[in-house]
Amino acid sequence: MNTCAREHTDNMSDSNLGTGSRIEHPKFGKGVIVDVDMEFYTVWFKDGNSTRGIARDFDGFTVLEKTSADSVPITLEHIKQAIAEVITEKSDIQEIVPMGNKWLHGTLVFKPLDNSLQGKEIPIEAFFHKIVMLRDRLRVLEQNINSHKVLTDEEKIDLQQYITRIYGSLTTFNVLFKNTDDQFKGTGGDK
Repeated sequence: MNTCAREHTDNMSDSNLGTGSRIEHPKFGKGVIVDVDMEFYTVWFKDGNSTRGIARDFDGFTVLEKTSADSVPITLEHIKQAIAEVITEKSDIQEIVPMGNKWLHGTLVFKPLDNSLQGKEIPIEAFFHKIVMLRDRLRVLEQNINSHKVLTDEEKIDLQQYITRIYGSLTTFNVLFKNTDDQFKGTGGDK
C-alpha cells in the first residue's frame, strides 16, 4: 500500500519514488510518476499531455509529493549476485582441488589377470577429477537432505548415515589429494 508524504522539498531527485509521486521537471513542468523500473521513472506531464522516461538518478527535478515505492527495484547487481549464488550452490562448477604432486602427469593402469584381455590406461588427473566430482555431488546431496522440507529428522539421519558410509568407502582415494582438508572422511572422522 502506498503511503504519501506530502512535502514540498527543495531536495533534487529521489531514486526511490513510487507511482503517484509528483515531481517538477525544469523543462517539462509538473508531472506524476506512472511507472517505475530499474533505471527510469515514466512520468506523465500535464503540459503536453505526454509521458517521458526520466532516469531515476537524474538530479534535475524537484519532488513535490513523495509516494513510497511498493517494492525495492531489482538492480543488475542484485541479479548478478543471485545468479552467482545459484551457480555456486547447484551447478557442477567446483572449487579447484589440488592433486598430490607425486601423481601429477601419472597414469592409472587397469591390468586384468588374463593377459589375453586388454588393459586400460587413463591419466590420473582425469580419474582424480571424477573423484572430486563424486565428492562434490555427495556434498550437494547432503545439503539437499538436510534442508528437505518433507523428510523427518529421523529419515534425514538415516540417509546421512548412508552418505557417511559412502565417504568411508572412498577414503582409499585420499592418497590422491594434496590437502587433507579435501579428503573423504568416514565414520572415523579424521581418517
